[in-house]
Amino acid sequence: MDTILQPLIGGALIGLGASILMLFNGRILGISGIFGTAIKSRGREGGWRMSFVAGLLAGGLMLLAVLPSAFDNQLVRGTGTLIAAGLLVGFGTRLGSGCTSGHGVCGLSRVSPRSIVATLTFMGAGAIAASVAHHFVS
Repeated sequence: MDTILQPLIGGALIGLGASILMLFNGRILGISGIFGTAIKSRGREGGWRMSFVAGLLAGGLMLLAVLPSAFDNQLVRGTGTLIAAGLLVGFGTRLGSGCTSGHGVCGLSRVSPRSIVATLTFMGAGAIAASVAHHFVS
């Protein structure tokens, strides 16, 4: 039951967060855009962005305190592979003008053609990358 319930609750909370941000700030919830401009922004604009990033970190710390087993995982790839993967994700986020949360959650719900193409692209590229990594990378 937990394998179904936890992702459903998580997805509902992401949707709720995206809706609240759009309703009260008129902004699209795209983590890479919010995080990428949080430090550069000043005043009210920078304040909500930094609060948002702090909330993400606080949520993770609260989950660690309440359910430490959620973080029990074993690395199946080497550190170099994980660093390369992170850099590729960052590159893709810049190239696609947004991340999975911006395009996949908010863009699809607004039926944005650009987000539909971006989501199909990163899902396809992710499937290919996972398959290649599974067969060729240790």
